Amino acid sequence: MDQARAAARLRVLRGHLGRRSAGAAIAHPTSGTVPPASFHPQQFQYTKENNVLTLEQRKFYEENGFLVIKNLVSDADIEGFRNEFERICREEVKPMGLMVMRDVTIAKSEYVPSEQTITKVQDFQEDEELFRYCTLPEILKYVECFTGPNIMAMHTMLINKPPDSGKKTSRHPLHQDLHYFPFRPSNNIVCAWTAMEHIDQSNGCLVVLPGTHKGSLKPHDYPQWEGGVNIMFHGIQDYDENNARVHLVMEKGDTVFFHPLLIHGSGRNKTQGFRKAISCHFADANCHYIDVKGTSQENIENEVVQLTSKFLEVKDIKLKDLWRFRARLVKGERINL
Repeated sequence: MDQARAAARLRVLRGHLGRRSAGAAIAHPTSGTVPPASFHPQQFQYTKENNVLTLEQRKFYEENGFLVIKNLVSDADIEGFRNEFERICREEVKPMGLMVMRDVTIAKSEYVPSEQTITKVQDFQEDEELFRYCTLPEILKYVECFTGPNIMAMHTMLINKPPDSGKKTSRHPLHQDLHYFPFRPSNNIVCAWTAMEHIDQSNGCLVVLPGTHKGSLKPHDYPQWEGGVNIMFHGIQDYDENNARVHLVMEKGDTVFFHPLLIHGSGRNKTQGFRKAISCHFADANCHYIDVKGTSQENIENEVVQLTSKFLEVKDIKLKDLWRFRARLVKGERINL
């Protein structure tokens, strides 16, 4: 896509979504028409027949690979998740399998169990309160539009993006989530990502490249950042820099659903607060595991297996086994995953 086409695409997105000024972020892309020449109604590939999404919402997701639903998760639920996260940070609870991560700039000697030193908890499928997010009916009714009725929760995270230390390590490089997943098909996978507070460019909102879900999985590796890179923050090494970028401004409770091939990332947190979001990747239980040996995903497999083997103190563990451990049924029947 050349620069002229990219600029035209971004103007269309902003115009239909109520943000017409140059450089403006898109606040609430929940619907809106798409360029008429680029979409044919009979060609739905990324959404299932459903009575939840409007036709315009389906068209928007098909064309762009993401969809924001306003005010989907209640303040009460978000406060419950926030309180549980704080209990985990204080080590009052230690759910089985949970991984607690901190920023690369925090030295081991400086680490104390607190919200100020923990940037992310992932694999919270054994924490009753946090996992409740994955079972919320208001979340699942939308997830089913992308996966069908048999739904597995595959990967869970609560992200606590810290104030940037000045080394820009709070950034997350542009990437595709499918890079981390040894299961397919990609069109039957979706992420639900919910803002736990107001999120904009000042505290590191999501940035997405609309339409990139239609492409293929690209090679990923660690970016060469002077200040360092957080563990497993792989990024795409080559992508079209002319692609339009959209910054998703979200309010507390807003939820974005997006395709695992959509190129996305987030900027650094330039505020003094911690930017929180909770997310889960869901998949159709009919999905199947694949062998990533000899593919561009082999580097992440090696890293994940090495890290997890050390964390769980086990040997000869396989990537598929780790994902079977993470996977948990939330609706319907557990089939393959």
